[in-house]
Amino acid sequence: RIQRPAWQKQKACLGEPTTTFYPAPGDTHLLRRAKSICAECAVRRECLEYALDNGERFGIWGGKSARERMLILRAQRILSRDNTDYTE
Repeated sequence: RIQRPAWQKQKACLGEPTTTFYPAPGDTHLLRRAKSICAECAVRRECLEYALDNGERFGIWGGKSARERMLILRAQRILSRDNTDYTE
């Protein structure tokens, strides 16, 4: 049995077909629908953090597409690299 994070019990997408959050490339209607559901979600931040922490490569998580999540991770890496103290 899979142990789900507790925050998932509060997600706005409960009861929504999973396919809503995995739109086909170019399906802007489904993409907008998924993002509009996420926009109203009380646990959107937790969902996004879960996807970022677990390397979710597909779908809409926390209102962000896979491409948007990739850009977030890239920005985090750049910022952490820039904040490294190189003096000894």
